[in-house]
Amino acid sequence: MITGIELRNRRPFLDGAAFGETGAYEWVDGLATGEIDPTRPGNAVIDGIDLASRNRRGMVEYRTDFVVLRPADPARGSGRLLYEVNNRGRKMIFASLCAGSAGNLPKQPGDVGSALPLRRGLTLAWSGWDASAPRANGGLAMDVPVALENGASVTRQIRAEFISGTRLGVMETFRLPYQAAGTDGARLTVRRTQTAPRQEAAFAFVDARTIRLLPEGTLPEPGSIYEIHYLATGPLVLGLGFAATRDFVSYLRGPGAALAGRPVPRAMAFGISQAGRYLRDHIALGFNRDEQGRRVFDGVLTHVAGIGRLFHNALFGQPARTRSWHEDHDFPEVAFPFSASALTDPISGATASLLRGDDSDPVLIETNTSTEYWQKGASLLHTDPAGQRDVGLPETVRGYLLAGTQHAGKAGMPRDRGPCANPRNWHDPMPAVRALLVALEAWVAEGVVPPPSRLPRIDDGTLVPAESLAFPTIPGAAPPPLPNDVVPLADWVDPIVPPRAWVALVPQVDADGNEIAGVRLPDIAVPAGTHTGWNCYAAPYPEGELADRDGSFLPFAVTRAERERSGDPRLSMEERPSGAARAAAAAALLRDRLLLEEDAAAFAEG
Repeated sequence: MITGIELRNRRPFLDGAAFGETGAYEWVDGLATGEIDPTRPGNAVIDGIDLASRNRRGMVEYRTDFVVLRPADPARGSGRLLYEVNNRGRKMIFASLCAGSAGNLPKQPGDVGSALPLRRGLTLAWSGWDASAPRANGGLAMDVPVALENGASVTRQIRAEFISGTRLGVMETFRLPYQAAGTDGARLTVRRTQTAPRQEAAFAFVDARTIRLLPEGTLPEPGSIYEIHYLATGPLVLGLGFAATRDFVSYLRGPGAALAGRPVPRAMAFGISQAGRYLRDHIALGFNRDEQGRRVFDGVLTHVAGIGRLFHNALFGQPARTRSWHEDHDFPEVAFPFSASALTDPISGATASLLRGDDSDPVLIETNTSTEYWQKGASLLHTDPAGQRDVGLPETVRGYLLAGTQHAGKAGMPRDRGPCANPRNWHDPMPAVRALLVALEAWVAEGVVPPPSRLPRIDDGTLVPAESLAFPTIPGAAPPPLPNDVVPLADWVDPIVPPRAWVALVPQVDADGNEIAGVRLPDIAVPAGTHTGWNCYAAPYPEGELADRDGSFLPFAVTRAERERSGDPRLSMEERPSGAARAAAAAALLRDRLLLEEDAAAFAEG
């Protein structure tokens, strides 16, 4: 429960800028102090809670940063709360959902883009859940205790991985996730690809958290996988982050209603990527029921989470990691159950669902791009674990493939190649996500069910094994032979290839190479090229390896003569429908509540 609130700042948001009929907003930030009873059944699931220090009342304490953005005139707000789970300490909703600017501290109205949640009168809230997240530049984090054994910090042999250039930029040294307890026995290996043999690499400790390659001045090879085993100390009880989210939102809905600006009868959660995976764990681990037995979030929308969870509720957890084919492949992220439907796992024999099956379950919308089918096992949200049959979702759940979009897609995506062989996919999925957030609000507040799920299916041939993908023979482009595998991980410190795997399938494509099923926004319904959720690395990175989370855009030839010269089987732009077809596609999606009026109008004009 929340035991104290320390306000740091309270000010007009963006100098009193008005947002639609709601008008001005007020920004409030501070630090919330909380404590939990480690003996309560709902808290016992937190890994290491028995190793956390306790106060005089036998409670485990934490502190978390928070921000609340509330209507300056509470009467003009909707009274509904939208809690965005931060991603590595970052607010994402304005930059991604609203096509605004990146950053935690908006300074001018353009930074919040379309400001959709504000124009709808929602109260927005954020709080820290990740004790490893950076606090610089308004980042959200929290303070949790270190796990202790016999009065001393726990020490264990752990593993960490580093790749320079593909995901986190070029590295000169490697920053360890936890302090080294000593240098003896530490071992660094390097391999070029996920399946290549490991070779010993010479290195030295710069300090207890940093290593560098030897000889002096050696830089990491771009894209190669460096892996260290070492004795680490100082693990945090990271799983307290789940309790902190639960407690803070429960506080806003109860005794802290004044902090929200008014009583909060309905609360929703939204999370992108890591934050979406966090919400899947929040539900599965039972944290959507507060300590008084009340539901925390009435509705949840996860975007680009795939079937993922977090490497968070574990001693020496590393929640910033995310498993793709080349990066972080052997770290925890996938674990049965995957689906909101109750299914039986052929590997363990267990029968389970992501949902709890009681009144703590929220209504749930899960949106994913093509990338999550290639990298994050998203087909297992709606098939059996063996990938043999379609599975119906519960009435309280909706799922949508946003066809032809990539993991980090949003407005203004770069159109260069980056580290990849093909130009990257610029297709923006957010118009559909905006519509579905509005649909979630109507579902939670008014009982209006969202549009039916739009997912590829085995029974109609729109969901297939990768080897059955009917991708056209486009000069210079070929899909990867397989998607990222989905395997049980018995030991993340010394991972081994398991004897059995779950089966991930991918969406089938049309003659243009664009996906047939799902929500086909006008850029796919009336395309200017082939949009995929996959790409492959190019030199100096490991050529041909499935790229992290980038998609591809392969433009059509402008003229028939051009395409015939190149041998491209896809029709050229001059052979395709006019812009009227694009407006018709937008109108159909508007009718089906998969576009908002403002986005449909923008598509029609473009």
